[in-house]
Amino acid sequence: MIKSVAVLKEHAAAAKEKLRDCRLRILVCAGTGCMANGALSVYELLKEKASDLKDVVDISLHEGDLCGGETWLGEGVSVKHSGCHGFCEMGPLVRIEPSGLLYCKVKAEDVDEIVSRTIQKGEVIERLIYKHPVTGETFARQDEIPFYAHQTRLTLANCGHLDPEDIDEYIAYDGYQALAKALTEMTPQQVVEEIGAAHLRGRGGAGFPTARKWAAAQQEQSDIKYVICNGDEGDPGAFMDRSIMEGDPHRVIEAMMIAGYAIGASEGYIYVRAEYPLAVKRLYRAIDQAKAYGLLGKNILGTDFSFDLHIKEGAGAFVCGEESALIASIEGERGMPRPKPPYPAQKGLWGKPTVINNVETLAAVPYIILRGAEEFRKYGSEQSPGTKTFALTGDVANTGLIEVPMGLTLREVVFNIGGGVRQGKALKAVQIGGPSGGCLTEEHLDLPLDFDSLQKAGAMVGSGGLVVMDEDTCMVEVARFFMGFTQNESCGKCVLCREGTRRMLEILERMVIGEGRGSDLDLLEELGEAVKEGSLCGLGKTAPNPVLTTMKHFRSEYLAHVEDHRCPARVCEALKIYRIVAELCKSCGACARVCPTGAITGKRREPYVIDPEKCIRCGACVEACRFDAIEEVV
Repeated sequence: MIKSVAVLKEHAAAAKEKLRDCRLRILVCAGTGCMANGALSVYELLKEKASDLKDVVDISLHEGDLCGGETWLGEGVSVKHSGCHGFCEMGPLVRIEPSGLLYCKVKAEDVDEIVSRTIQKGEVIERLIYKHPVTGETFARQDEIPFYAHQTRLTLANCGHLDPEDIDEYIAYDGYQALAKALTEMTPQQVVEEIGAAHLRGRGGAGFPTARKWAAAQQEQSDIKYVICNGDEGDPGAFMDRSIMEGDPHRVIEAMMIAGYAIGASEGYIYVRAEYPLAVKRLYRAIDQAKAYGLLGKNILGTDFSFDLHIKEGAGAFVCGEESALIASIEGERGMPRPKPPYPAQKGLWGKPTVINNVETLAAVPYIILRGAEEFRKYGSEQSPGTKTFALTGDVANTGLIEVPMGLTLREVVFNIGGGVRQGKALKAVQIGGPSGGCLTEEHLDLPLDFDSLQKAGAMVGSGGLVVMDEDTCMVEVARFFMGFTQNESCGKCVLCREGTRRMLEILERMVIGEGRGSDLDLLEELGEAVKEGSLCGLGKTAPNPVLTTMKHFRSEYLAHVEDHRCPARVCEALKIYRIVAELCKSCGACARVCPTGAITGKRREPYVIDPEKCIRCGACVEACRFDAIEEVV
């Protein structure tokens, strides 16, 4: 049991010494992505092989002295699993410390070679290190890979470097020291002031100042108050919060206790969607460990502060990411937003003052308390200090979870970290903020990615989803996809959200099948503005954003769909028109034989023709033709 700050410091020193004694650490990424690709098999085999190492192991690697030229004993080799490294498409990932050597896409059959060549002989296995998809350059160390080299990892600092299921490792990395400082060296008011001095803004999307929430709840007079961690991450392609909960769960717990101390709460809830089973499992384990160590429960660290923590698994409703709907869900009600005011800080969970912050916002709290607001403000921009995590996906060379200073430009993210657009194609657009966000174009490449700059551009940080789209993307189809998602996730409480998004979706669906009308564009804009004005919660107020921003920047594509019934990107199947090039046609009849509607006719020694009225654009004829005689009309 750790019953005082002095004991915590002693335990931390012992935990750090234990890590130092482990002269060689092999960390296998056990995030969801890597596990899905077989990381656990790699982990078990490496553990088995490493346990057999009894001889002296020389891992001084050639060319560059990668591991410092030291000799390590076999008994000092440790194999652990870690949280998500962020570079999911390169998984399973195996990191070897202290060298920082990173192997990518490791399979179980690679384990013997890793042990015999890298661990025992100090050789780098070239085929397992990262190779840049554009330049072909290779990198052995993780911190030299462009994907990592251009990041600043504060919130994700521990992810990929410690075992998320081992509280001792978290303590070795200064875990719970921020809590100790808050409880013994600061008053609740000073904690709130420090968060305010850091100008920490909510990372869940709106960028609301965190200290204002805490101060409002602190001022309320109540015998019971609550802290809620919003881990209901519902945006398509977003996995920032999931990775933190999976890879550094104790950080979330520590932050919630600091928030509880600041506002006078003794109870908290972590709201996690049930689709995150690994996050749920590791959070439960972390809570049990913290309780066993006396770091969670009654009289924490010998003070009069007590705090208990519960996990609520959500059913996956996107609207429950909205704080009042989330509160309703915890209370056992249907997840639907409530009018505000009163705000949760005044009347939240079961009518009591409640602070709600998302996972990433809370994960920044221990850093601020331990190192100070001034240190936090060294990163980011003046009005948006600190860092932000983004889920970088789409048509970009390097996809994954990244963390960068607020204010870094879109160009730096897409081309320096992301490695540029795949296959050398041109950048067309970037959808930022998921279904709640907006569309940016090439003209926005030098736009700083911070709350205020994006808002001026008609977009928003949102939860941090960042989807890169190349020249072959149909923006009307993109808008239809996001509108389909938000319409499906609407709780139905507000008429304008429920019916307005449905009508907008119907219009977009007509457009992509060639039944759009000229009046549709004006109607879409009118509906979009009405939905934004008439919706109660953030889901409805931001639902039209993908449509309105794509219409603003790519109006010509919308016009092509409704006036010419043509898709310039050649994505919308129903708008494709095929024709047979007479000069290339050999009159073999292969196309006619596979056509399901009899749209292709012809005679021997004469070019075949396609009847556009009968053609259903299935593309079967294109696949059947051996002479490339069938082309799509642009």
